[in-house]
Amino acid sequence: MNDLNHWHLARRRWLAATAAMAGAALWPAGAQAQGAFPSRSIRLLVPFSAGGGIDLLARITAQQLSDIVGQPVVVENQGGGGGVVASRMVAKAPPDGHTLIFHSVSSAVVNAQVHKDLGYDPIGGFVPISLVAQFPLVLIVNNEVPARDLREFIALLKANPGKYSYGSSGVGTGIHFAAELFRSMAGVDVQHVPYKGTSAALADLLAGRIQMLIDGVPPQVQNIGSGRVRALGVTTSTRSAVLPNVPTLAESGLTGYDLPFWVGIYAPASTSPAIVNQLSGAIAQAVRTPVATARFQEAGAEGVGSNPTELDRFWKDQIGVYARIAKASGIKLEQ
Repeated sequence: MNDLNHWHLARRRWLAATAAMAGAALWPAGAQAQGAFPSRSIRLLVPFSAGGGIDLLARITAQQLSDIVGQPVVVENQGGGGGVVASRMVAKAPPDGHTLIFHSVSSAVVNAQVHKDLGYDPIGGFVPISLVAQFPLVLIVNNEVPARDLREFIALLKANPGKYSYGSSGVGTGIHFAAELFRSMAGVDVQHVPYKGTSAALADLLAGRIQMLIDGVPPQVQNIGSGRVRALGVTTSTRSAVLPNVPTLAESGLTGYDLPFWVGIYAPASTSPAIVNQLSGAIAQAVRTPVATARFQEAGAEGVGSNPTELDRFWKDQIGVYARIAKASGIKLEQ
């Protein structure tokens, strides 16, 4: 997991570099009047169902991006296959900048680790535009689970092998990987129940049909604050600013557990560098608007707005990180 240290270093570099370039990468004034890109609305495909954390961040970004580019940026939820459905659609779309994907680590990295035949090239089929944001995940449990903290929960699972289950947003998603890393490091036997999105998994968690879920902090802040679910730990090396009383998994006994979640915008391969750079500059502006900054912070996310080269380098590093998680935790292809 040493590559995660590189992730934290890279994040600091992105924040410094993109702050410096914000004034230099402004969207060209009058572009629409000149008939330049974009000539119509932009489709931003989200590879998971509406209502989850990824969808929330996509809609915050799309709203601000629409104002900057002068055309509607329309969010389309295309769930299914752990992000495969939306990814395939975008990979095969015309490379004109009008069809983009709001990739998460699940669709951008993990699918290549667990699926043999995706019907598209998960790496070569896309060009990176900008890392939008990153945030911790949080391990939550149903309130009826007789464990008040992570140590008690691990003890409960060890005393009842195979009895309890956890949900995920689909086989081979980043949330699945995060839970399997927990299972592997904790040495417990807990059953995996995949869903088509975290909204469905959360419904079953609240109903008591599953007992555990690892999800992004953004969609769970209100549920945790209202007491609908119990938070046992966040997946990053430091606590979340919006959940300061929730310890990290590492400080609760899983030493070395450090797995942030991230989202970025990609275009189909062969999209022209001019369009990619234009969009990258606009996204950097969008995530730094006062509205986006405030809404990201309220949701527990940190806006980034990297350039394409930085995202490409980070993307390749993450592929290596998740390959090692797959090997260490024994994740196998399930479909």
